[in-house]
Amino acid sequence: MNAQGRGPAGEVDPADQWVFDPSTGSYKLRLNSVGGDSRSSSVGSRADASRPRRASAAEEAEPRLPSQRRRGDRGQPPPSLGHGRRKRKPGLSRKQKVLRWSAGTLGFILVAGGTAGYFLYDHFNGNISKVDVGKSNAAVTDGPVNILVLGTDSRKGKGNGGYGDNASVGHADTTFLFHVSKDRTNATALSIPRDMITDIPDCPTKQPDGSTNTIPGQQQVRFNTSLGQSGRDPGCTWRTVEKMTGLKINHFMMADFNAVKELSTAVGGVEVCTAKPINDPKSHLNLTAGRHTVKGEQALAFVRTRKSVGFGSDLDRIKLQQQFLSSMIRKMKSGDTLTNPSKLFSLANAMTKALTVDTGIGTVGKLTDLAKDLQRVNVKNITFATVPVVDNPDDPATVVLDEAKARPLFKMVKADKSLTKTKKGSGGKDPSKAKKVPASEVRVEVRNGGGPVGAAQETVDWLQNQKGVGLSTNAGNASSQLSKTRLEFSSSQAGQAATLAEMMGLPKSALKQSSSVGESMQLTLAKDFTAAGEPVSAPDKAPDGVQNVKANDKKVCAK
Repeated sequence: MNAQGRGPAGEVDPADQWVFDPSTGSYKLRLNSVGGDSRSSSVGSRADASRPRRASAAEEAEPRLPSQRRRGDRGQPPPSLGHGRRKRKPGLSRKQKVLRWSAGTLGFILVAGGTAGYFLYDHFNGNISKVDVGKSNAAVTDGPVNILVLGTDSRKGKGNGGYGDNASVGHADTTFLFHVSKDRTNATALSIPRDMITDIPDCPTKQPDGSTNTIPGQQQVRFNTSLGQSGRDPGCTWRTVEKMTGLKINHFMMADFNAVKELSTAVGGVEVCTAKPINDPKSHLNLTAGRHTVKGEQALAFVRTRKSVGFGSDLDRIKLQQQFLSSMIRKMKSGDTLTNPSKLFSLANAMTKALTVDTGIGTVGKLTDLAKDLQRVNVKNITFATVPVVDNPDDPATVVLDEAKARPLFKMVKADKSLTKTKKGSGGKDPSKAKKVPASEVRVEVRNGGGPVGAAQETVDWLQNQKGVGLSTNAGNASSQLSKTRLEFSSSQAGQAATLAEMMGLPKSALKQSSSVGESMQLTLAKDFTAAGEPVSAPDKAPDGVQNVKANDKKVCAK
C-alpha cells in the first residue's frame, strides 16, 4: 500500500488517472482497483506472454491522458506509425482537450471564506464531516445562493497547541455570508464582525442519540458566541445571521485553523502584501514590508494578526482576511492550479478533511453539483464587504450594527443587486410616465400582509403626518401573507400611484393595475417592508462608507 492507503504503490499516479466514464459522459479520477476489474488486477503481467491481450470494451471507451502509464507499459516502445515513415505529432483531440479542461473545472467549487476544489470520486466522501442543523435544503437551487462560511478559533488539530486558549470550544471567530446572484454573474461576501453585539435566537440542536435539545437564545451578546457557547452548533449561527440580515441561508461550511494551513500549502502558497513591517508575537507573524507568499503556519499567522495593522482591532483583521481570501481565490482559479491534477488532488484532499458542512451538501456528489452550479462566477465580479458597525457606547471592546447603512446593504443583497454593477438593479423606482398628483389627492387603504406588527398603522401615521396624504386609512390585516409589497390601482388612479410609489420607494414590480380597485388604491405591506419612511425598493449601490474590496484587486496592501 502507498502512504495514503489508497492502493498498491507503483501503480498509476492518482494525478494521472483521469478516465472517461461512458455511463455519465464525463471524466473522473480513478484512485484504486475495484474488485473484478481485470485491467487493474493484471497490470504489469500476462498469463500468456505469447498471446496478445485484447482491450475490453470498457477500456476502449476510457481514453487515458498522454502522460498516463501503467507499470506494464513502462519500457515498451510506442506502436509503429507504419512503413517506417515518421509522422508529424498530431495535436490534442477534442476528447483530450475536454479531459484536461475537466481536470481543472468540473472539480472546482467557488465559496467564500475562500474557494475549494472538489473532485467527483467516492474517496473523499469519507473525509467529509457534516452536521444536521435541522435544515433540509437541496444542494442546488434555481435562485440566489447564500452560503454561511465559518472559521472557528478551536485549537484542535496538530500544531495548534501554542496559540493559547486551548480550552476554546470553537466560537464564530471569522464569519462570511457568501451571496451568489441568481444569474451566477456575481457574488458578494459579507464579513460579520465577531465582537458585534446582537441577539441570538433559540436554537434546536441534534444530539448524538438522535434527540433534539433547544438551547435558549440570548439578547445583546457578542456575535461569536452564536457558535460553541452553551453547546451551540453551526445551525445557531445560521439562525442568528438569518435574523440579523433577513436573508435565507442555503448551506454552511465551517473550517478551523488547520484548514488555513493545509489549503494554503496545497495551492503552493498565497501572495499577500504589507505596507509596513509586521512583527506580532501573539500571532507569530514576522514579515518585512512588501509582497510575500505565505503558506502553512505563516498563512495562519497572517489571517490571525491584528495588533500590528491599522488600529489593532478585529475590523482591521477582517481586511487582512479579505485580502488573503481574494488572493487565494485568484490562485485557485489560476491556470497553474486548474491545469495541475496533482495540485488539485492535494487541494481537494485537504479541503474535504478540513471542512464541516450541512447534510444538504454532505457528499462529494452534492458538493460537485454545487460546484457546477457556481463555477460561472468570475473573480472580477466577487466583492468582499464588511457589515457596517459603529463603536458600542456601552462597551468600547465591542461594536453595534450601523442600522442606517446595514439595512440598505442587506436589502440590496436580498434584492440580488450586485456590488460590482454587472447588471441593472432588479427593480428601481416607478418609471411610469403618468403625471404625479399632489399628496392631498392620493387616496389609499393600507393593509399589513407580512410586514412587522403594526406596520399598517405606522405607515398611515407617516403618510398623514409627514407626507400630507390625509386620505390614507388603516384597513387592517390582509387576507394572505405576501413576500413582496403590492400597490393595486385603476387606470384612473395612475397619477396617484406614481406619487405614492415615489414617496415610499416602491419598485416597478410592486405596481399592479387592476379593474377591480374601488375608490381607494390598495397598498399591501409584505415581508419586504421594513419600516415607514424606509424605501421598499433596494438601493442600486451600497451606502457610502461600506468597506469593500474586489477579489481581483491585486494592489490591496495591509497598512
